[in-house]
This record gives sequence, structure tokens and C-alpha cells, in this order.
Amino acid sequence: MVPERPDAARNGEQHFKLLGLLTKSITPKSETTTDFLAFPPGGVAAVSGVYHQSEVRQGCGGGMNRAGIIGESSTLAEVFRVLAKVAPTDSTVLVTGESGTGKELLVRALHAMRARSDKPFVPINCGAIPRELLESELFGHEKGAFTHAIRTKPGRFELADGGTVFLDEIGEMDISLQVKILRVLQEKEIERVGGSGPRKVDVRIIAATNRDLEREVALGRFREDLYYRLNVIPLQLPPLRERGKDILLLARHFLQRFCERRNRPP
Repeated sequence: MVPERPDAARNGEQHFKLLGLLTKSITPKSETTTDFLAFPPGGVAAVSGVYHQSEVRQGCGGGMNRAGIIGESSTLAEVFRVLAKVAPTDSTVLVTGESGTGKELLVRALHAMRARSDKPFVPINCGAIPRELLESELFGHEKGAFTHAIRTKPGRFELADGGTVFLDEIGEMDISLQVKILRVLQEKEIERVGGSGPRKVDVRIIAATNRDLEREVALGRFREDLYYRLNVIPLQLPPLRERGKDILLLARHFLQRFCERRNRPP
């Protein structure tokens, strides 16, 4: 016999279906709901509890900037508690969580609550850029460093000087580049491709991944020393299946949002 699921699991799935029905019923066919709903393998797992950065709202805790993350569950409250403590510092942070849990918005909140929040916030997706180009994107290059390098170009670390570099999907980075990120963390300096010497940079590094980096280290696909340098302050975003009480909050939010967009009463 298949064991009966706990009431909490059944209720969570019912709420999830309600959220999907509400969103579907008020969303025109010309619009998409993929920004909000994710159906990973295994069923009910993650609805991103976030909305766009332009719609930042203030959270409950002393005016803390939640960067649009919606939720009042105890698991999310713990994330906010740590966020409030670490955001004003320059500590390196590693954000982990499944796809769709809102990692980038949490990182933007970390930057926004810094004393130097007026400085640049420069994100880069380490999994979206080929390895051959990623080094140049990160560290820049000198004119003539390689074919088609017709002018000198500063990298993301130089552009973010004084601010924050967000290394998204750090687990996808080739191991040959990881040692160079380690040098930035240790020495606060970079070297352009084709450059003749190091350049000092003053940046805070925040990384995020949906991979289990401890397992990647054990498999030899991620440097152990870099992992410990990044994992100074770990922040793990829980999936929605662990935030059952937040589902109705999300349903109300999306209902109100789409009704306002279509000039319809909720």
C-alpha cells in the first residue's frame, strides 16, 4: 500500500493548485505566468515568492528591504533575520536554493542594505557565458590580447569597484577560473587578459548556486578552498513546499497584481 500523505502535504498541494487556477483565470493568453510558476521534477516544489525589483516593498522587520520577497513562514523569517545582520557588512555570502526560490532578489536586498548601496551592483551568470569568454567578462582584457580584441575592455570586477559583484550559478564555473576568483577574494586584485600586472579592486562578492557545492567538492568539480572562502555566511532559501502558509499570500498577491494590470476588480 502507498502510505497516505500527511495533511500538511495535501493542504500544500491544494493551495498550490488554487494559486495556479487564480493566476490562469486572470491572465490573458498573450501573457505568461512562467515568471511566477515553476513545476520541477517531482511535482509541487517551487513557486518563486518574489516579484520584480521595480516593485520593492518594505518588510515587517523595522523597515527591512525584502526586495519583493513575499512570505511570513518561520523558515523565511529565519532567512530575513540573518539577512538583516549580514547585509550591512562586507562579508562574503553564499546563497543556495532551488531554481525559482528568488536567490537574485535576496542578493539585491543584501546590496541595497549596505552602507555603499549607491555603488554598482554587477551580476554575471557564470553558467550562461562560455568558459573561453568568461575570463574576459570577469577580469577584462587588453587591446590585442586575443583575436578580435580591438580595444581595451574593463571586466565586471573593475566595473563594480566599490560595490557588489554577484556570481550567479557559481557551481557552473570551470575549475580553471575558480583559482582566479580565489585570488580576488584573498588579495583583492585582478589581472586583465593580456595584462602586465595586477589591479586592485574593492568589491563585495556574493555567489549563488542551486548545486550542492559540498558534493561538487567531493567529486573534484569545485575547489575546496574556494568553497570555504565563499561560504563565510551561508543563506539558504527554502522552496515553497517548506513554506505552506505563504501560498495563500502569494495567491492574493498575484490576484491583486493581475487584476490591477487588467483593470479588473479582484
